[in-house]
Amino acid sequence: MAPKIERIEFLRAARQLHRVRSFYAAGVLLWAGTTAWSGWQAPGSRQMWVSVLLLAVFTALLVTAGLSLRRLAVPATGRPAHHAAPHKAANSRQAHAHA
Repeated sequence: MAPKIERIEFLRAARQLHRVRSFYAAGVLLWAGTTAWSGWQAPGSRQMWVSVLLLAVFTALLVTAGLSLRRLAVPATGRPAHHAAPHKAANSRQAHAHA
């Protein structure tokens, strides 16, 4: 039973990393826009440098999440993923009547 639990936890971790990566990508876009805006309005100001710092932080977090997702790539098992119960012979215990 442990491999099934590990697989579920693995899928949850991958889904969470996808969400976090999306959040970091939005942060990168936001801080890139803010950096460009503050660089245009007041080049060299403290506000611009704080925006640059936060852009660098979110970019580093985005890269880290992307690398973690790549490292967590779903291993190929060589068989298709079925979520239903496996198909077995329905009458495997019953004796066949020969005519």
